[in-house]
Amino acid sequence: MTLPSNKIWFFTIVGCCLPLLWLIVDIAANNLGGNPIQALHIRLGDWALRFLWITLAITPLQTVTKWRGMTDYRQLLGLCAFFYATLHLLVYLVVDQGMMWQAIAVDILESPYIWFGVLAYLIIFALAITSPKFAKKQMGKNWKKLHRLIYFASVAAIIHYFWQLKGNLAEPVMYLVLLALLLGFRVLVWLKNAKFTKMMIPKGRN
Repeated sequence: MTLPSNKIWFFTIVGCCLPLLWLIVDIAANNLGGNPIQALHIRLGDWALRFLWITLAITPLQTVTKWRGMTDYRQLLGLCAFFYATLHLLVYLVVDQGMMWQAIAVDILESPYIWFGVLAYLIIFALAITSPKFAKKQMGKNWKKLHRLIYFASVAAIIHYFWQLKGNLAEPVMYLVLLALLLGFRVLVWLKNAKFTKMMIPKGRN
C-alpha cells in the first residue's frame, strides 16, 4: 500500500523539522555539553550537510527505483539544507562572534577553512533563491547550469568540514565516502549517456 502524496509531503516536512525540534529541546534542557555554542554550531552544520547529501541522493535513487515522483521532494530537501546552513551561519555571526565584524574579518583571514564554508553557502543561497518555478522559467537553460553548482557546493562543504576538525574523523570520512559514491554515480551515468549518444550518431561512408 502506498501513501497518498499529501501524506508523504507531511511526513517529509515533519522529518525535516525534527532535527531543529530536537536541538531546541536540548537547548531548553541545557543538554549541549560544556561548550553549548560550539555544539549548537556543529549540529546545525552537520544537518545542513546531511540534507545537502540527501538532496544529491535523489537523482541516483530516482534512477534506481524509476520513481519520478522523487523530483518533487528535491527542492524541499535542498531548501532544508539552505535553512540549516543559514542557522549555522547565524549562530557563528550572532551567537559566537556577537556581530563584531572586525573580529569576524580577522577570523576569516586567519581561518582558510571558513572560505570554503562561505563558498558553499553562497552557492546554496543562489540555488535557494532561484528554486521557485518562475525563476526556472525566467532563467531557461541557465537554470540547470546554475543548479549544477550544487556539486561544487558539496565539495566546498566537505573541505570546510574536514579542515576545521582536530579530533575524530570517522564522521567526515563517512560523508566523504558518501559524496564520492554520489558523484561517482553521476559520472557513470554521464559516461553511459555519452557512449549511447556516440553510438546513435550515423557513421559516414568511406
